[in-house]
Amino acid sequence: QVQLVESGGGLVQAGGSLRLSCVASGRTFSSYTMGWFRQAPGKEREFVAAISRSGGSTRYVDSVKGRFTISGDLAKNTVYLQMNSLKPEDTAVYFCAAGPTYYTATRINDYVYWGQGTQVTVSS
Repeated sequence: QVQLVESGGGLVQAGGSLRLSCVASGRTFSSYTMGWFRQAPGKEREFVAAISRSGGSTRYVDSVKGRFTISGDLAKNTVYLQMNSLKPEDTAVYFCAAGPTYYTATRINDYVYWGQGTQVTVSS
């Protein structure tokens, strides 16, 4: 069993930055692939980024490549999503997730544990 708690969301102007954190309790996140997803109002939840169990492999949705960076800190059992050059279209609730795959999964069904989400709002 894994519990995930996100933090770090907020209101920021376009072009600004935020860093989301996801603290895992229970089993360490090195036992799982970790991912970030987001869901905007009226839209389906979508994949944003993932990091492999070892931390050696990452994957991003095309719309955030070059702006977002996913990373992990084993000592703190925490996964981060550094978001730079934010755009209004990045506005969404961001969810952290953990899944048992051995690759950087992008599908919602590949993840078993989910956090409660943190709101990110980017104003124009």
